[in-house]
Amino acid sequence: MNVLVVLPVALALAMDAFAVSVGISLGPEKVRTSQAMRLSVSFGFFQFIMPILGWLAGTKILSLIQSFDHWVAFGLLFLIGCRMVYASLRVQSAPHTRSHDPTRGWSLLILSVATSVDALAVGLSFAALGVAIRYPSLIIGVVAFLLTLLGTKLGPILGQIIGRRAEFLGGLVLVLIGIKILIDHL
Repeated sequence: MNVLVVLPVALALAMDAFAVSVGISLGPEKVRTSQAMRLSVSFGFFQFIMPILGWLAGTKILSLIQSFDHWVAFGLLFLIGCRMVYASLRVQSAPHTRSHDPTRGWSLLILSVATSVDALAVGLSFAALGVAIRYPSLIIGVVAFLLTLLGTKLGPILGQIIGRRAEFLGGLVLVLIGIKILIDHL
């Protein structure tokens, strides 16, 4: 498969990862380089591996997950987004600091899976088309890595413009991405 065909697919798949990385980095604390790299590597890896898993599963698994995959992605993004909104609304006497690092542990895993569910479906469709998967999957992963890294760099700039409620907006962005996924699949 030619790069001119794969690149638009990779860009489309990476948009959720980009938006989530912007949302996470909107918070009041600066995203450290280690956090940006952790998020970028995880999102890039999941965007790389999901098409391969989808391709390996072939069309059989598509009928099993197609009816609810969008609900899973919505639920995961909704929960993490609501958690960020709640954290931003808590009244604190001390300066606000993020009590939870979304670039670690279960949150990172959940966000990585939620932003890469569509890549699984792309892998399934590539299998149905008889397309070899290694090259497209590599491009998809690299593009997701780069756009996630870009999102973590743009988020703080937007956060300074938005001010104190940037974490609220970041959580709201995650919830809206989840709703968009539902609308796209209904």
